[in-house]
Formats: sequence, C-alpha cells, structure tokens
Amino acid sequence: MASTSHPIRLPAQVPDLEKPLSSVETQLQALAAALQGQDLGSVDEAAASLHQALSAAIDHFSRAARAGNVPAHLRERLVLAGGQVAAQREALARATASLDRAIDVLLPRPVAGTPNLYSSLGAANQRSGRGSLLA
Repeated sequence: MASTSHPIRLPAQVPDLEKPLSSVETQLQALAAALQGQDLGSVDEAAASLHQALSAAIDHFSRAARAGNVPAHLRERLVLAGGQVAAQREALARATASLDRAIDVLLPRPVAGTPNLYSSLGAANQRSGRGSLLA
C-alpha cells in the first residue's frame, strides 16, 4: 500500500507577505547603516524608503489579517521589525536631545532683560545707549 503525500495548500487569497516584509527588513538595515555613517542624505533617503516599505507591508498584512491568513512566523518577523523601528526612533530622539543640550551649553538662550551677545553685531549691542570707554 503506497502512501500519498498531500502538499499543504494555502488559500488562493493569501497575499505574498514575504516580499514586503523582506523589503522592510532590508530598509531597516539600510537606515541603520546610514545612521552609523552619519550621512544625512543617506539617512533621509533610507528613512523615506523605510516609510514606503512599511506602508506596503502594513497594507499587505492588513489584507491578509482580514482573511485570517497571516502565518505566525511572518507575524513574529513583522513584530520584530516594528520593535527595530521603535528602537531606532528612540535612539534618534536621545541623540536629538543630547544635541539640543550641547547647543544650549555652547549657545545659551538669552535671559529676559540681558543683552543678546550672540547677534550678528556681537558685543556691539551692549554699547548702544551707553558711554564709551574711548575718550
């Protein structure tokens, strides 16, 4: 008696989720590399590409979820990618806050009632309305 194996058949309505998910993962890697290289042009380009890849993946996964056809392993990879996006967003927020603090130390904001020493005229603003030390 010969045994017959039956291939696993997925419903015809299951969209191809691997391609959009792989695109998200690739764009996450590209953004991480651009951030590490500190190339602003590459960061902007990678962020835009990641945004497009995420939009496409969410669209595909939403349609598959409505049909009840999202395999668990792909769902886990999407969750992992979402965690990586959140981690990169948090790292950027920390870097921005750190940069803002450094700028505040180097160029303090003027306090009300004090002259602005950081204008295009520099310390000349302090002399207006006052006597000169030059005789």
